[in-house]
Amino acid sequence: MGKRRLAVLALLVLANAALIMWGQFCVGAGVGVRSGGTRGTTAPRVVDAPVSAGPSVGAGVRPRAVRVGLVFDVGGLGDKSFNDLAHAGLLRAEAELGIEFRYIEPGDGADRESALRLLAAEGYDLVFGVGFIFTDDMRAVAARFPKTHFATIDYAVTPGQSAPPANLLGLRFREHEGAFLVGAAAGLVTKTRKIGFVGGMQIPLIRKFEAGFAAGVAQVCPACEVLGAYAGTEPKAFADPTMGKELALAQIARGVDVIFHASGKTGAGVFAAARETGRLVIGVDADQFDEAPCCVLTSMVKRVDVAVLETVRAVARGDFAGGVRELGLAEDGVGWVYDERNRARVGESVRAEVEALRQRIASGELVVPSE
Repeated sequence: MGKRRLAVLALLVLANAALIMWGQFCVGAGVGVRSGGTRGTTAPRVVDAPVSAGPSVGAGVRPRAVRVGLVFDVGGLGDKSFNDLAHAGLLRAEAELGIEFRYIEPGDGADRESALRLLAAEGYDLVFGVGFIFTDDMRAVAARFPKTHFATIDYAVTPGQSAPPANLLGLRFREHEGAFLVGAAAGLVTKTRKIGFVGGMQIPLIRKFEAGFAAGVAQVCPACEVLGAYAGTEPKAFADPTMGKELALAQIARGVDVIFHASGKTGAGVFAAARETGRLVIGVDADQFDEAPCCVLTSMVKRVDVAVLETVRAVARGDFAGGVRELGLAEDGVGWVYDERNRARVGESVRAEVEALRQRIASGELVVPSE
């Protein structure tokens, strides 16, 4: 009996040693948490993620991964535009920096602020809000959680408003500069001299797109007419493909042969109208060629993914700074697409003229109106 007890005890000791070795292996492998999510989903899923340089957890212990939380704009993940670019930035940060991240798709305004508070309360190092509608909520939540870093894409600046809290970075883009370039491209290829613009929500931010686009058209085609239309005056105007298609078809019926949309998910309807009629369409935010390979002339790109990645990188390095930062052509924050897929449709002469305009804007020689 004594020998059996000794044998059992030896087995228990060996098993305990094996568990300790396995635990050390898991820590060394860097098992992390990343959360996907659908509307209302908050539970994280566990995946393998490398540990990167991040906030220190004490001498002799490997630093933990930077944890990033993000709340999406209207339209959510899968808009093939603004939100998807923000998500792409997180994926790049995960691959390049080894971060852990979680995202939430809010259902309405109340959900938006509560989602920001939830991520901050759970101790995320950086919390992102995607879209201008987060501005007021972000200012309030950042003030309540001064030790958390916050960042907002398309931070809205109100005249007379105080500076954002020191832990909040407001990222803005000079969209009108990128829109100017695709407007010039449209003005150079139109045959009817009638060009359309379809916006989502009628707000100053989207009017910047329209103003820059119309200025670009006028720069190369003074005789051209730009017809503008908006899907609505509420945030849901960015998620209404049916309205987008109706607006585009109405413009096409009036002779428009090129349409630029700045309308988020509503743009899916604009692409549908282009596919049905064979008219040219210009994408926004991301390269949207795949939405209508038959008909996409080019896309105005807004490098939200790079802005997200670089903000995360600043937190990882420990040199995050609040304030307002604006990105345009000079900073490579906006641009237009010309590659092997649309080269034949755009043409070399158009490319050369648009590129010449890009250089003049980037150098400050040519100033693009924003309203």
